[in-house]
Amino acid sequence: MSVRRHVALLRGINVGRAKRVAMADLRRLVQNLGFSDVRTLLNSGNVVFDAPASASRKAAGRIEEALVGRLKVSARVTVLTADEVATVVAGNPLLHVMTDPSRLLVAVLADPADRRLLKPLTRQDWAPESLALGARVAYLWCPDGMLAGRLAAAVGRALADGVTSRNWATMLKLHAIAGD
Repeated sequence: MSVRRHVALLRGINVGRAKRVAMADLRRLVQNLGFSDVRTLLNSGNVVFDAPASASRKAAGRIEEALVGRLKVSARVTVLTADEVATVVAGNPLLHVMTDPSRLLVAVLADPADRRLLKPLTRQDWAPESLALGARVAYLWCPDGMLAGRLAAAVGRALADGVTSRNWATMLKLHAIAGD
């Protein structure tokens, strides 16, 4: 049986007072689903775990169901393989404009087909912000911060709950952990 490393990104966990989840509880929940070598990063719903390759497609749904059933928290979960995370990191076309990794966002699409919803945004002028699309992600440079600019809000409107974002520093940490 082939085992793969995965990264689960939970949308909106521990942001403000809503959807509070202790990382120890999240690790236990993922382990109880039969996944192994479970680790969390930061307090914002990032989980790295191993699972059989055959379980990859269903991992997000299983974690979502367990969150509701066991922790009474509803959150969209997006799961990437370690290889997909490596592709996201290697394929970032906005590194040349980045001056602060906390202001370079990676918006991970729950459904890769939703990339088509972002295509119209690539034809707009977002200066001083920048937008670039990858196969499964959008890269957003928000030099004045995510809340101060127009770009992050436009991506959010286009994708609703079909996206979750992490800053570049977090993506690099997830890549490092997933590559261990």
